Amino acid sequence: MDLENQNRVKEAVDKYGAENIIVLLGGGESETAGLAAETVTAGDPTWAGPLAGVSLGLKVYHALDPEFKESVDADVYDEQIGMMEMVLDVDAITSEIKAIRDEYTQY
Repeated sequence: MDLENQNRVKEAVDKYGAENIIVLLGGGESETAGLAAETVTAGDPTWAGPLAGVSLGLKVYHALDPEFKESVDADVYDEQIGMMEMVLDVDAITSEIKAIRDEYTQY
């Protein structure tokens, strides 16, 4: 997650409160998505950005997560994300995000 997006997340938490924020990721690789998920939950593991050492504990999901898929209109999901389910490793991505969510989410 780049420094600008880290700053946006931090500003949203400051404005609305961490308990009111859900982060939705869309990265196509489990490692990249996992790094972003860890950044918004436990803090920036690279210690390079505004979230270095800042444990926000935010709820984090990937656009391919079943919990997200069930919460949106099926036609919209299929139109916007459906194709990605066929070409990405959904199990690897969602299990990576779930493991981080289970370990670090506080809300």
